[in-house]
Amino acid sequence: MSMWQWQDAFESVPEGARVSLGEGHTPLVRSRRLGPAAGLRHLLFKLEASNPSGSYKDRFASAAISHMRAAGQTHCLATSSGNTGAALAAYCAAAGIHCEIVIVETAPLAKLQQMLAYGADIYRVRGFGLDDEVTRAVFEQLDRRSQSPQAALQISAFKFSPLGMGGVRTLGHELVHQVESHARQLGCARLDHVFCPAGGGGLTLAVAEAFQQVATGRYDWPLPKVECAQPAGNDTIAGPLRDGAEQARAVACTTRISGLQVASVVDGHEVIRACRATGGSGHVVDDEEVWSVQRRLATEEGVFCEPAAAVSVAAALQAARQRRLDPSAVVCCLVTGSGFKDPAALDRLVADRQCPLIDVDQMPGRHTSP
Repeated sequence: MSMWQWQDAFESVPEGARVSLGEGHTPLVRSRRLGPAAGLRHLLFKLEASNPSGSYKDRFASAAISHMRAAGQTHCLATSSGNTGAALAAYCAAAGIHCEIVIVETAPLAKLQQMLAYGADIYRVRGFGLDDEVTRAVFEQLDRRSQSPQAALQISAFKFSPLGMGGVRTLGHELVHQVESHARQLGCARLDHVFCPAGGGGLTLAVAEAFQQVATGRYDWPLPKVECAQPAGNDTIAGPLRDGAEQARAVACTTRISGLQVASVVDGHEVIRACRATGGSGHVVDDEEVWSVQRRLATEEGVFCEPAAAVSVAAALQAARQRRLDPSAVVCCLVTGSGFKDPAALDRLVADRQCPLIDVDQMPGRHTSP
């Protein structure tokens, strides 16, 4: 099974052109410790690191590359801070499509290596993803090159790649199906809030649109509130949404949370509209809080994720502290990517731990009787 079970969520592709590596159908699990400690009785985690390349971006890549294959296109141009590039490189390899990716300056080495392993050509551009002017210039150059009939520009945002982003809507449809199908095991039968980490906002918009699709014609189905979570150093959407603004804003990006460093407004205006329509709000969290929650997810929940994926959980816990959530509400956090994606963050996570090399007679418990 794959996300193509939910193909009604996006523009269809002929079955023979579909490129799938088994993406989708990722686990939905209850929080054992973080939720109860925060006073949240029903905190859920959607574990998207289970996708083939390690993040939810496989949903985007599967749809995007399938549309390219259906159109006979052979050259994928893309931009990425890491996960999009890894996903596109994997699916291009499966489809026999040449993949060329422009990378943000701060992308983690492990993600670059993953793209290279799949055979993609990659280029890091100084200032890309951090400086709004540089970021716009990169997009403009790639847009010109993508005018060739054999090429397509794939950026994981509705503004640039609506066909690919349609695949991300499957996450919302899948989430609703899992809650309704496994209500007894999960201990709940509805969703009240879904927290989404946001850089450019495409994931948040896709999930909000998916819930609107599900709600159409189902008047007994309560629309979950879609909550946009961002690092404070890249507050393009969440702050304006929370404060009642109608539009997102470009910023000078200062966050060190890789994957969410998108200084320009991409899908931000539409995210504000879509989240507000669900009753959702914006949540801004500090980098230090994100790293703390990343550690707690690993040591208290057994969930090993990259910092960007911990932003949603950090925002939900902050909202609980601020009494912005009903303790009985069903809250789901999208945990979007694997901890193996970001070596620098992994080093920080285990900096105070040691793995000494010892002799066998130095092992703990050697004097303990059987």
